[in-house]
Amino acid sequence: MVDTRRITFAFHTLLAFFLLIQLTGCQTSANYTTIQTGISAIPAPCDLNNPLQIQRDSLAAPDAEKELGKLFMVTEGKASYYADRFHGRLTANGERFNMHELTAAHKSLPFNSMVRVTNLSNGKKVLVRINDRGPYIEGRIIDLSLEAAKEIDLLQKGVTNVRIEVYEGNSKTS
Repeated sequence: MVDTRRITFAFHTLLAFFLLIQLTGCQTSANYTTIQTGISAIPAPCDLNNPLQIQRDSLAAPDAEKELGKLFMVTEGKASYYADRFHGRLTANGERFNMHELTAAHKSLPFNSMVRVTNLSNGKKVLVRINDRGPYIEGRIIDLSLEAAKEIDLLQKGVTNVRIEVYEGNSKTS
């Protein structure tokens, strides 16, 4: 005869194992969700006659305060950048990270804040929008997207001293 206790035990063991497998498959990273395929990892073409490039240059110019609003805060520290590994993942504000956009991560600034970042070693400037939290490495004040890092020649060095200027007003991009 068949022992029903053994069959019941085997069934419950298999059920528990199956549920455990299902639950571990649903876990996500503490900071980001899985990579989505909607965004191409192919570098965006650089066109210096592009109206968007002209607008970028004008907003990064020293007299851009009329467009950006009142200067709210100025601070200096180390900047780094993030790119491929995070491309397509969710940022802290819920949008997808696109390494080809001029965005950045900051620990406490409000999302959509416009920040002018100046590389103190070469004077190059870029205007970025805050859409993520970080950097999570001690001593760094801002993490730039790949495109923003290119604008200020940060790629080769990886980390550099910068000045960040935060503006109160929202730009046309928010």
